[in-house]
Parts: sequence; C-alpha cells; structure tokens
Amino acid sequence: MVFKPHVYQQYCIDRLLADPMLGLFLACGLGKTVTTLTAVRMLKYDRFQVGRVLVVAPKKVAEATWQSEAQKWDHLRLLRVSTVLGTAAQRARALAVPADVYIINRENVVWLADFYRNAWPFDMVVLDESSSFKDRSTKRWKAMKSMRPHIRRMVLLTGTPAPNNLADLWAQVFLLDGGERLGHTLTGFRERYFTPDKRNAQQIFSYKPKTGAADAVQRLIGDICVSMKAEDYLQLPECVSVTVPVELDAKARKAYDQMERVMLLEVDGEDITAESAAALTQKLLQLAGGAVYDGQHEAKPVHGCKVEAFLELVEALQGQHALVFYAFVHEKERLLAALKKTGLRVRVFQGSQDADDWNAGKVDLLLAHPASTAYGLNLQQGGSHVIWFGLTWSLELYQQANARLHRQGQQSRVIIHHLSVCGSVDEDVLAALDGKADTQEALMQSLKARIENVRNREAKA
Repeated sequence: MVFKPHVYQQYCIDRLLADPMLGLFLACGLGKTVTTLTAVRMLKYDRFQVGRVLVVAPKKVAEATWQSEAQKWDHLRLLRVSTVLGTAAQRARALAVPADVYIINRENVVWLADFYRNAWPFDMVVLDESSSFKDRSTKRWKAMKSMRPHIRRMVLLTGTPAPNNLADLWAQVFLLDGGERLGHTLTGFRERYFTPDKRNAQQIFSYKPKTGAADAVQRLIGDICVSMKAEDYLQLPECVSVTVPVELDAKARKAYDQMERVMLLEVDGEDITAESAAALTQKLLQLAGGAVYDGQHEAKPVHGCKVEAFLELVEALQGQHALVFYAFVHEKERLLAALKKTGLRVRVFQGSQDADDWNAGKVDLLLAHPASTAYGLNLQQGGSHVIWFGLTWSLELYQQANARLHRQGQQSRVIIHHLSVCGSVDEDVLAALDGKADTQEALMQSLKARIENVRNREAKA
C-alpha cells in the first residue's frame, strides 16, 4: 500500500527528522506508528543518521502493531524488524538478529538496561505510549533515565494529555531534556503549576492545575513537543477506522488452532448451509474473543490476549471516553472483570438513563451490544471513540452502531478501533465490512477458506 501522508503527518515526519528529541502527543487514530516508522526509514537509509532503533511499547502493541505497519506500507518493507519478547534467552537471540528496529515491551526495559549496561547499542529510542513512563519512582523510568546519555535521538509517543493529566508530563519530558524545561524536580514542578486537591491531613493524594497552568506548560515544552487533537485537522475524514492487531502468544495460539481445527473438521465434507455456517462462524468469533460456550452454555476461557490488548488501548486513550461494542455476554463479563481495578467509570448500556449519563460525561466506558444501540439512539455528546471488541458480520448493524457517535451534533472526529486477532476470523469479518460485502456470501467464503487451510495443515503434518 502506498503511503500518502496527511499534512499533519508530514509536519510530524519533518520534525522527527530535524529534532533529536521530540514528543508527539497525537490523539489515537492519527497514525503515530506509520509516521514514526517513515521518519526512521529516512533517518536510517536516506540520511544515515541512525543505526539501531529501539521501540518500547505495551506488550500487545509490541507483539503486532509495529510489525503490521511495517509490512502494510510499501515504503517501509525494507525495514528489518526484530521482536524482543519471550524468555530471557529468546530476547537475547532477538537482540542478536541483524535488524533496523528492535521492539520490546515496557516490562523488560529494566532487563534490557542491565543486559547492555554501558554497551547500549541503540542510538534512537521510541517510547510508544510514553505515559507508562509518567512515574519517576518506577524501575522502568529509572532504567531509561540511566541509559539516556547513550541515546542520541529520543521520541515520545502518546495521546494528547488532558488537563487533569498535566502532572504526568514532568517525568516524560524529563526523559527528553533532562529537566531543562519543566525543572529538575517533580516537587518544584508541582509547586509552580499545581495546588493540592484531595488530601488527608498532611498527605496529599492528588493535585489540580492552577489557572493558566496548561498554557504555561505548553509554552515551555512547545519547541520539543507536538500536541495534536484529531478534531483539529480538517484534512481527516469525519470518521477514521483503525485496526488494532492482536497477536496470540504461543500457548494461546496453540489452544486457538486446536479448537479451530476441531470445529472446522466437524463440518468438513458436509453440505454447509447458511444456517450451519452462521453458527460455526459465531463460534470462531467467540474463540477469537478468548472464550467459547460449551454445551451447557458456560463460557470456557481460551486466552486473555484480546482483553489485554483492550486494556492497553483504553490506557492509550488517556481518559477519553469510549463506546465499547461486545458480541457475546461472556465478552461483556470478562471486560467488566478486567476493568474493575482501573478506577474508570464503566457502565453497561441498558436504557435511556445510561445514554443520558454518557452524554453528560458521567461514564468513561460504555459497554453495549450493537443490537441494543442500533437505531435512533444519540450518544454523540459523550465521546468520539468506538472500540469493537467483538465484531459482527452484519454490515447494517455495524454501520448503525458506529452512527451512534458519528452523527449530527458530534463535535470531534470519530475514531473507530477494531481489535483483530491475527490469523483469526476477525480478519475475515473486517475485510467483509471494509468491502461492504454481502454478509452471507462473505461468511461462506471465509468458512470455506478456513476449512481449506486446515486441510492443508493436516496434509503437511
């Protein structure tokens, strides 16, 4: 695919080429990954200014997103990417592979710093979702700080920080400039721009920005940070579609493949009707989501990779509200369980009161089945992000569900995120929806192709 950057993307690319330290505070959906990889390619192969590039990302992002983007765009395919995940031995082998870009999850930054010590080989480091480095007391932040003198180019990628998250900027910006702009201590930063908010006697639990603090901080870091909101860029279509690839780990992949094989071989050789195809593809969608109903209609867990990717995506939204669509009851229940400890205001859509509270800004994540929000429901006041955890084959249902936010009165660009398990029926569904294909025909073709793949694997075994 040919990459034609939007004006704002080209601006960011130019800044990445020109500035040795840069924070890109871009809203989800604005293409931070392809923008950064384009600059990396030019720095590596056109300007010869970088050798080895390290990308530090959340685990599910590290598994698939950067690799997927590198393969998606024609101009990026010459980039050699090595994924540094797994056991210590596997990570060491991945680091020994000749590559241009090495991708590691944030949990292993401490291990990486200890692995190389003063022989640190990466002259450029990209911190994807740099908000995970917002706490100076964490080992990962201290490890990155210790390696900073060895890094010639540093890039922070994160969403546009909300005013309430302003305090989180100090630790992140410190990794760029060593305290030059926001001060060398967090205490001093707080004293200048914040007042205590929630407290108990002498203990302060949170701070709130002083009047004008956001503008003052923006002016201080404006030369090394680019902050962009999706709604600010008229070149964007009113609705942006984003695929979030989810890579299954080895254990999950084995379980998934085994269960898919059993399901598909059960119907191999039989006359597949529209009814039987629909039933089977629903099971395959459940499987991609991470659990399957058994004969007693009890949900049996298969993997947690999609839920993990969902939580990382929610974190990346940095407090922006999202309408979340699930396909099965067990998906709703697993999402609710995973969100319990986040502190977010989570609601399952049940009626008009939930819609009113969402539009009033009282709900951070609104979980809904697409059929329950299909027609006539106005949710455009409460947020501009849609997350499809569980997908649907129905183009009509899909479009109507998205239209709950993407409709008259919406003040921001709507960004639709699709969680898609790599190598699963999720990919077939998205292809069908994207091509506006006939549901029944697309469903049948998907099933036939998957049965054929299983046959081929069986023949090779």
